[in-house]
Amino acid sequence: MSTEPIPLGEALASFDTPWSPRIVTRVNDYDVRIAKAEGEHVWHVHDHTDEFFLVLDGELHISLREPDGERTVLLPRGAVFTVPRGTEHKPHAPSGAAFLMFEPTGTPTLGDRHDGTAQSVHSTTGQPLNT
Repeated sequence: MSTEPIPLGEALASFDTPWSPRIVTRVNDYDVRIAKAEGEHVWHVHDHTDEFFLVLDGELHISLREPDGERTVLLPRGAVFTVPRGTEHKPHAPSGAAFLMFEPTGTPTLGDRHDGTAQSVHSTTGQPLNT
């Protein structure tokens, strides 16, 4: 990991692939990842960890399947949201978005359980940032 500041704008400009997070740094046993989004992700769940989102650009929608039914939260630029562990969710960005995630190192992007894999979604535990 870098020992120098990392400008997030430059980091985001270093890749184009949507739904393919890049690890910008680590904090203890957690990855700080950035990603671009366009279109739909897949329904998935992280059984053992919450998932934190901070929208850096655009608008991210996160659909949630909760005990009281399904709902969608809309996250504009600058908004944060945490999906609680064990909650089935599906991020999507109809007009594109960029966001930062904070999750334990090794957390798979498709969660512990997921619906079929969309071709536009990479199954990864994050890729190193190449700036």
